[in-house]
Amino acid sequence: MLKFDAEERIKKIDRDIVLTGIIDAPGSLLVGLGLYAKFAANGDAFHPLLNNQDVVNLMLAVGGAILIWGGVRSVSLVLEKGRLKRDFDL
Repeated sequence: MLKFDAEERIKKIDRDIVLTGIIDAPGSLLVGLGLYAKFAANGDAFHPLLNNQDVVNLMLAVGGAILIWGGVRSVSLVLEKGRLKRDFDL
């Protein structure tokens, strides 16, 4: 890989990190709402769906899965970016 190709790949990695953060945001929202409904609302949430424990558990599971995916993806992208910078002295 040439130095120019490495610079282009780093730019793409930076875009992918931003995109991963955007995709990861709904996961944070789901987990946050799920935790609110599970521990703070006590059956009196601001939306009726948040009073249903099956919905809350599903929100926590889906949100947690999205967060795990985003974390793994972000770490792998940052490690690849660091490797490219180290190998090509960028």
